[in-house]
Amino acid sequence: MTTPQLDGPRLAPAAGGAPKQLVVFLHGYGADGNDLIGLGREWAPLLPNAAFVSPDAPQPCGMAPMGRQWFDLSLGDMSIVAAGVKKAAPALDSFLDAELERHGLTSESLALVGFSQGTMMALAVGLTRNAKPAAIVGYSGALATVEDLPPPGEAPAILLVHGDMDEVIPVDAMIMAREVLGQAGLSVQWHVSRGIGHGIDGEGLRLGGTFLRDAFARGRSPG
Repeated sequence: MTTPQLDGPRLAPAAGGAPKQLVVFLHGYGADGNDLIGLGREWAPLLPNAAFVSPDAPQPCGMAPMGRQWFDLSLGDMSIVAAGVKKAAPALDSFLDAELERHGLTSESLALVGFSQGTMMALAVGLTRNAKPAAIVGYSGALATVEDLPPPGEAPAILLVHGDMDEVIPVDAMIMAREVLGQAGLSVQWHVSRGIGHGIDGEGLRLGGTFLRDAFARGRSPG
C-alpha cells in the first residue's frame, strides 16, 4: 500500500532566514491543518527561529464532511484506536523526515504539538521514532499505545495539558497517560486547565510555548 503524502499550511520563521527549529502541529478529529497553524503566530515571539507546519490528516473524516481524521474514532475501543495510530504512523513519519530534510534539520530540532486525536499521534510517533524529537506537547488527548516506549534517557521532553471539564476526552485520560509514562521512567510535565472543556485556553497556550522554547534551549537544538 502506498503511504499517503501529507501536506498543509506553513509559517516561515518570524526572524527570517533558514529555520533553526521545526514545530509540527497535529490537528484533532474532524479538523484540518488550518485549525492549529495559528498557534505558530502566537508562539512566534517565543520561537522566532522556528518554522511551523500543520499537515492535514490522511483520511476524510466520516463524521465531518469538510474535516480530516488520522484514523476512525467512531468505534471508540482503545484497541481499535491503537491499531489506527499504528496504521497512520508511517505517513506522519515520512512527512517528518521530508520536512526535516527540506530544512536541513535533525530530529533534535523537532517538536510535535498535538490536539485531541493529534495528541495520540504525537505521543505514538514521537516516542517511537528512531531519532526522537526534542519535545512533545499534547493538548486534550490520550496515550493510545504503550508499545516500544524509549528508555528515559532517550525520551523527548513531554508536556500534557487538559481541561478538567473536557466532555470529549475526560481529564482522566491525561492523568492515566502521565502515570503510565511515569511508570516507564519518562519525565512528564502536566497542567490541568480549570473550567476548560475540549480546547486550549490562554494559560495552556502560554505553557506550551514556553515549554518548547525551554526544550530547544537546553541544547538539543542549534538555535
